[in-house]
Amino acid sequence: MKELTAGMFARSLAGHDKGKLYIVTAVDGEFVYLADGKIRPTANPKKKKRRHIQPEFTIPEIISESLASGQVIQDEEIRKAIKTKEV
Repeated sequence: MKELTAGMFARSLAGHDKGKLYIVTAVDGEFVYLADGKIRPTANPKKKKRRHIQPEFTIPEIISESLASGQVIQDEEIRKAIKTKEV
């Protein structure tokens, strides 16, 4: 089984946000923290159980560059990554 890490795309499977695409900002045991850069910024991520998301195991290039350089993921980068994925 692949490991879930920060920066990956994840789609919500349950809740009022079902079907919405997010970026994983942190993984904490059974929970993951998700941000979309608009309604859920990195300052206030959505906390969901792992079983309520479908990870896509791909990290967008703009996010991987930030993580590789040790920078914090910015909301603007998340919005760009999600926009290019949905198009």
